[in-house]
Amino acid sequence: VEVGAGLGTLTKRILTAVPAGRLVALERDAAMHQVLATELGGCANLELWLGDAVAFDLAAVAARAGRPIIVAGNLPYQISSPMLRRLEEGWRFIRRAVFMLQREVAARLVAAAGSDDYGSLSVMLPLHYDVRLVTRVARTAFVPSPKVESAVVLLETRAEPRVPVADETALGHVVRAAFNQRRKTLRNALRAVAPVAAVETALAAAGIDGQRRGETLDLAEFARLAAALRA
Repeated sequence: VEVGAGLGTLTKRILTAVPAGRLVALERDAAMHQVLATELGGCANLELWLGDAVAFDLAAVAARAGRPIIVAGNLPYQISSPMLRRLEEGWRFIRRAVFMLQREVAARLVAAAGSDDYGSLSVMLPLHYDVRLVTRVARTAFVPSPKVESAVVLLETRAEPRVPVADETALGHVVRAAFNQRRKTLRNALRAVAPVAAVETALAAAGIDGQRRGETLDLAEFARLAAALRA
């Protein structure tokens, strides 16, 4: 599945690279979609789809293929976070994702605990993906040249979660509560998802100092804390 096929530059390369496969190209701009239909509409292994990629049913494509799929594309800034959330939730039917993103977004995906770029995606995506920064892309590579630089990231789905998690929804609530108010201590930030007494009990059970801030916890610590809050 290609997200944001545009005028088909990458689309053509993918079709050449996987002649025996099937490519679903998503494009929300009607004029560009018409260009794609005119230029590439005769390709038997290409399926064009006009609409919002964030709303597209990736699971249905995987079900039709009978196996996990590959997702790729140059993601516009406004849909990068929603699409990455889709990956976070859809690891069961996604084998690999290759995205070009704004460099600041790519930096969040590979950020380590304690760094300025570390955030909820830095915690949640590595649970089911090995995330790697493939290359940086200078703004001069684009015409017209944008104000920001870009980077290509590769996400490979893991055979097993990086750490055991009984309830991934609960983990997501804890992680996002911790990062929604970064300046607050965990003790205060987690009051958004649990009563004060439950937070104190969970912090003690997980062996985590409530005075710490969310950006200092790694995935394993967040998993322990989420499990303790469920207990």
